[in-house]
Amino acid sequence: FKAENFLLGPKIIIESPQNGETFTNSAVEIEGRVKNISLFYLNGRQIFTDKEGNFKESLLLARGYNIIEVKAKDKFNREVKEIRELVFK
Repeated sequence: FKAENFLLGPKIIIESPQNGETFTNSAVEIEGRVKNISLFYLNGRQIFTDKEGNFKESLLLARGYNIIEVKAKDKFNREVKEIRELVFK
């Protein structure tokens, strides 16, 4: 069972915001958790998690359509990516 995590590779779970969500305030928090990672990026900028793999990061949205990309790599250089499309009115 211990080898299972290494075999499956990195995993990203974004709890908030949901894809396609509309906001009336430009400030938004993206939060979730990751598993089996060594590097973690939000829109190309490295961010960090706590010991359990949880993350919470604040972003400012531009007016209109926004794309948020969260990317994780494991120590074997396997990569996964999650994209959220948000609208700021």
